[in-house]
Amino acid sequence: MSKQGQMDLELKKAFAELQQKMVETSQKLKLADLQIETLKRSMTHAQLTDKEISQLPTDTKTYESVGRMFVLKEVTEARMNLDNKIKGCEEKVKTLEGTKAYLERSLKESENNIREMIQQRKDANVGDQH
Repeated sequence: MSKQGQMDLELKKAFAELQQKMVETSQKLKLADLQIETLKRSMTHAQLTDKEISQLPTDTKTYESVGRMFVLKEVTEARMNLDNKIKGCEEKVKTLEGTKAYLERSLKESENNIREMIQQRKDANVGDQH
């Protein structure tokens, strides 16, 4: 096999790998976006609930859902649990956004590698013609 034929095969293989990586990465990015959206919705729900509970007298009976049942909680404990939920969601969102940034950088790096291969291929063709 000629040097040019081998480079063509390498280029085709690299394109196939990039395409597969792009598909996988875009799926992971979509999943991260969905997870972030769900967490933000959960945070908003918890914040609104906390806002409403904060207006209640401290001796008001409140109930917190645990699976399919409700457990009696003091207002301060219910608010503390909501605050912990909000903080947990914020941490998860931060982690997911970091993961998204990594995936985007990785994808861009792969694209740059392919561009370099194409440029090397073009340079090799120009060198062969002279």
